[in-house]
Amino acid sequence: MTPIRSVCLYCGSSMGRRPVFQQGAARFGSLLAERGIRLVYGGGHIGLMGVAADAALAGGGTVIGIIPKFLTELEAAHPRLSELVIVGSMHERKQRMFELADGFAILPGGLGTLDELIEMITWRQLGLHDKPIVLIDLDGYWRGLTDLIDKVVADGFAKPRIRDLFTVVPTVDDVLPALAAAPAARIAPAPGRV
Repeated sequence: MTPIRSVCLYCGSSMGRRPVFQQGAARFGSLLAERGIRLVYGGGHIGLMGVAADAALAGGGTVIGIIPKFLTELEAAHPRLSELVIVGSMHERKQRMFELADGFAILPGGLGTLDELIEMITWRQLGLHDKPIVLIDLDGYWRGLTDLIDKVVADGFAKPRIRDLFTVVPTVDDVLPALAAAPAARIAPAPGRV
């Protein structure tokens, strides 16, 4: 397993309705800074993503934001990052975030967060990577998704081992140990991949 030096965070560009979400985002950013782990995220200054970035920066951490040009105004690109990379599309954004990360952490978020999460799980299933993925189930936020994945398995659309593709933890403090201890995916590599 590759040491975790850089974590990609997927989370909401909104705050959500529960204070635990903001608290979790702030704690996550602080933890990464304390451990000297680089934060890679979507580059916005708003929502949970902005809270996490601000906390990491306040703790002296390194924060790299990746944002498509068209979102620099919609998501208010963060003005004080260690590095802000402006790309041409959402696809480039996701690819660049993937390339810079040793693992992925997912806080609550909306459709964009779901898109990023499902793509990384699918890539891992296909053998395109074996980087650990950890869902932070603050206040049971991800329970609906994990129930759906269980239904996908129960209805015969996937094998039970797809649950090995990600780990679910209840708190932010559990993320870094879970990233370090995540099992290999045990999914066959994609054709032509070693």
